[in-house]
Amino acid sequence: MNGRAPPRTAPGLSPRAAPDRRRAPRVAWASPREGRSSPTNLQAPRRFGPLRDRHSRPYLLTAGLSMMGDNIEHVITYWVLWEVFASPWLVGFQVISHWLPFLLFSVLFGGLAEKYDCRRIIQVAQLLFAAVSLSWGLLFLTGTLEMWSACVLLVLHGMAGALWGPAEQLMLHDVATPPELPSAVRLNATVKSLGILAGPVVGSVLLLLLGPTWGIFANIVFYLPMTLLMVRTPFTGHVRSGHVHRERVSLLDTPRVLRTVGGDRVLVGMIALAGLIAVCVGASLQVAMPNFADVLGAGEEGGLGYGALLFANGVGGVVGGILLEATGILRVDVRGAVIAAVLFGLTTLIVATTQLYAVALLALVVGGVANLAATAIGQALVQLRAPDDQRGRVVGVYSMIGSGMRTGNGLTIGGLGALLGVSGAVAVGGGALMAGALLIGVLIALQNRRGAAA
Repeated sequence: MNGRAPPRTAPGLSPRAAPDRRRAPRVAWASPREGRSSPTNLQAPRRFGPLRDRHSRPYLLTAGLSMMGDNIEHVITYWVLWEVFASPWLVGFQVISHWLPFLLFSVLFGGLAEKYDCRRIIQVAQLLFAAVSLSWGLLFLTGTLEMWSACVLLVLHGMAGALWGPAEQLMLHDVATPPELPSAVRLNATVKSLGILAGPVVGSVLLLLLGPTWGIFANIVFYLPMTLLMVRTPFTGHVRSGHVHRERVSLLDTPRVLRTVGGDRVLVGMIALAGLIAVCVGASLQVAMPNFADVLGAGEEGGLGYGALLFANGVGGVVGGILLEATGILRVDVRGAVIAAVLFGLTTLIVATTQLYAVALLALVVGGVANLAATAIGQALVQLRAPDDQRGRVVGVYSMIGSGMRTGNGLTIGGLGALLGVSGAVAVGGGALMAGALLIGVLIALQNRRGAAA
């Protein structure tokens, strides 16, 4: 809340984080059926509450700016790489290098977020983003860009994103009050969607006005607000829970955490749903958009129709986040996540099969709303239900599956695309998402019914 004063903590990358001894009494989380935290037991949160809070508001806004910087870098560097190398292999590597670090290292980075001050981890990630932009600029300026150096920078950029993710989520759990955590997760996804939407626009402007070299140098500025915010915020990622992981962190934590998570059917369901969205749809809509524009007769006249399709796909996430926050139409529970995922699959199927441009445009907007809702609800449930002593690693598992499995989406759309065409491959992905989401919902409902009967 606006008046709360978190405890002071020692700066630096320290594994010790003092618990907040002045916070209000903890909310009763126990659910008679689940034995875990249940968002339905929380008092009704304020609409847009995190944006009214003096700690949450700057955190959300600076996260959006960082995400914008991430996407500005994509716009500028991908254009230069194509101009210099024109390599389809390198285009594929751009996707793999961005998502593979999430798949390989998210649980490890989640363990680091549990053990160390998340402010310092976030600063390291932001400075790594900035250092990569600086390195691109120097290579452009000196004309020394080579294939190997481009690949190294692409991997480092992906590593920065994977390192940022778990620490950012633990900080969000710390900064937001428990009743407003689902709202904070939803608004965080919304401002990031805004960053993803605005990034290509701002990147194109920088490319036109400053050129690629000075444009990528200017991009460094977008990573500074969050870096500086981490200097002044009193939260560490561990203040609210009071727990700091003290055991050794390693890549071998992944199977151990997966076994722990396996005892909670809702956690397993939400992680599986995130993976299903990643594999079945992932980034296939963006990749297939030129194909859709051609099929719909919108790909030949200056790119305006194509641009509108891209904009509709992005604006759905922004508008959807605002509408969901204002109306509360979907509850933070399994049913809400499943409904949103099924709707996302349905709209994807419609986009891939319709011959009407207006229908495709509307389906993309609705799909953006549904995708944000499914992701935000799943993330909130994972945050609320994760054990305090493993929250960072559980969030890492969610990131590993939800983001890392996007690497596999490229393989599925490539393989199916060769057999069925691009539109056919996307349509199969949408249908598979619908069927898989319904199956997850049914299985969780059946297990809940058995638990209630027992």
